[in-house]
Amino acid sequence: MTELLSIILAAGEGTRMRSAQPKVLHPVGGLPIIGHVARAAREAGSDRIALVTGPRHQAIRDMVASLDPDVEHFEQAEAKGTAHAASMARGLYEKATGYIAVVYGDHPLLRGINFRAVLDRLDAGLDVAILGFEPRDPTGYGRFITDGDTLLAIREHKDASEDERRIRLCNACILAFRAEVFRDLIDKVETNNAQSEYYLTDMVGLANAAGKKVGYGLAPENDVMGVNDRSQLARAEKLFQQVRREDFMKAGVTLRDPDSVWFSWDTEIGRDVTIFPNVVFGPGVKIADNVEIRAFCDIEDAVIGSGASIGPFARIRGGAELDENVHLGNFVEVKKSRLHAGVKAGHLSYLGDAEIGSRTNIGAGTITCNYDGMNKDRTVIGADAFIGSNTALVAPVTLGEGAYTASGSVITEDVPKDAVAFARARQQNKLGYAPVLKEKARVRKAAKGK
Repeated sequence: MTELLSIILAAGEGTRMRSAQPKVLHPVGGLPIIGHVARAAREAGSDRIALVTGPRHQAIRDMVASLDPDVEHFEQAEAKGTAHAASMARGLYEKATGYIAVVYGDHPLLRGINFRAVLDRLDAGLDVAILGFEPRDPTGYGRFITDGDTLLAIREHKDASEDERRIRLCNACILAFRAEVFRDLIDKVETNNAQSEYYLTDMVGLANAAGKKVGYGLAPENDVMGVNDRSQLARAEKLFQQVRREDFMKAGVTLRDPDSVWFSWDTEIGRDVTIFPNVVFGPGVKIADNVEIRAFCDIEDAVIGSGASIGPFARIRGGAELDENVHLGNFVEVKKSRLHAGVKAGHLSYLGDAEIGSRTNIGAGTITCNYDGMNKDRTVIGADAFIGSNTALVAPVTLGEGAYTASGSVITEDVPKDAVAFARARQQNKLGYAPVLKEKARVRKAAKGK
């Protein structure tokens, strides 16, 4: 394949977001917008990626580096337009061969196939190919000025005449060039426009003036949706979720109420999984085959094995690993713990920083007391253990295989294999004392009334 350099422009401040956080760091599907664009560029076959950011955008650079360490970073110290921003990557494009694609960094629904819509036109012989679309409302978009299949110019909305503003075919977010054409034209862009900025789109007119072959590819409107404010961010999230739901159902996942289930960008789900209403998946979730996730569960950073049953009202997070046939019932929380095959925790428990052996039963109200205010310690429970209801396991503590704890126990010491631990005060019955307590309570209540 022809070598591809992609230049991602993310130097804008995104002031319409009304946020202290850069616009492209706002998440869609749990991944910052700029992360979606970088992934799409790699999916399209980019050999090298240049990211152009502003001087106050270290957080953007850090985020992209964590996702794709091979991305190369450049800074636009002063905002002078998109062509000026792209020229900051001179150190890469001066040596580039093949193709150069420039893409705006605020399009979270972009996919590799959208890059191919213009790169394939270069393969077919064009020198320049621009991605276009036909929006329902073209207001604000640059218009394609065409002659048949030839793209003559892109007129920004502010600079367009009334007749040009009636054009439905608009500029999307990817501009692709043969590398030698890009190098020849980038420094010829001028500021003859309403904004007095260097427009990247002016390279279309320059290419035509130089006798180059210029055309366009097309993309669905949703794929090239940009995000400029919170309303558009919410719409992008909605569209993202619709696509993910359809993809999972086509792959063999049953969604009882699709519109109420929310996925992350990296959610992985096997076949014959059933998901009930109002389930939310955060980043880092992998689910094997034949799992049932009942209503109102919140799951992130977790691996769930085949045949597991989760919820309702369960929360799984923080590196949790659930092996096959684990059962978690209502109001059970698991954090940074591994539950081996067949573990059951039916109700009202917190299992944090724990290792729980196969087939162990966790009684209602069980808590692993993993935090002493400064340190977090682990609880280890062997296979085939039985933890009685309302047991508090004060970490660090280890319970052997087959161990039992009596209900209501506070376990502060290790329990050997096959032992039963009783760690509660001995019950005493004071006959006839209940009326005395009631009278004392009545007197206190009366005193408060005065």
